[in-house]
Amino acid sequence: MVDKSKLLQSIVDGIQEKKGKNISTISLKGVTGSICDYFVICEGNTPTQVSALAESVEKIVKENTHESPLRVQGKQQSEWIGMDYGDIIVHIFVPELRSFYNLELLWEDAISTSIPTID
Repeated sequence: MVDKSKLLQSIVDGIQEKKGKNISTISLKGVTGSICDYFVICEGNTPTQVSALAESVEKIVKENTHESPLRVQGKQQSEWIGMDYGDIIVHIFVPELRSFYNLELLWEDAISTSIPTID
């Protein structure tokens, strides 16, 4: 059983490694209708960066926790990539799609935390 806090930190580290922007974690614990414990949401400027962010998350999570995603969706277009780690789902968007889907508003009754971008 993987330590959720170590998995969550590894995901954030993978995003920060490739300069992902506007990183948020949303704790969905105890929220009715939630499908996982956490969402991690971030964005890359271009489909190329979105793809690089997903690859970085996968690599760093594997190195730190020996976990692999159960599913990865969206790699073909790389405008939105969803990575399912069971209790944590990662959403990596280009800015336009992040604004369009506005997941933070959808789960506004959950606890949201902004993670600083590392320069």
